[in-house]
Amino acid sequence: MKIRKIIFAMVVFCAFSALSACALRGRDVVLVDAKMVTAVDESLLPVKITDTFPKDTTKVSCWIKWRNSKINAQIFAKWHYVTDDIHILNYSFTIPKKEGAGSVTLSMPEGKRLPSGNYKVDLVSNNRVLKSLTFKIE
Repeated sequence: MKIRKIIFAMVVFCAFSALSACALRGRDVVLVDAKMVTAVDESLLPVKITDTFPKDTTKVSCWIKWRNSKINAQIFAKWHYVTDDIHILNYSFTIPKKEGAGSVTLSMPEGKRLPSGNYKVDLVSNNRVLKSLTFKIE
């Protein structure tokens, strides 16, 4: 019972702490932030943060920021079309440096668009979900 209270207290602290953001820790990766975006700029910063994309969308990006991570750690982006419960794609990428930002993009072939509906991307490291993000195509 005490363990549950401690875990609950840690979750409440992470959710409501105004002094510092709680990082999402994996064994090799410390994910500081993750957002759905329309694109990233040349400095790897989000262009437009959103969780709702227009019906003619051909690509969506998931932007991440990390720190204190093991170089060459692996993160998997597991894309899922929630509306019809269809697994879309698992994409693996390597963390190139101890601290930084980057993105992973789900895109359709030329002339195609993403179907309307609800989606989810799980960011996974060492079989542990670091962050799940949901978004919608109108």
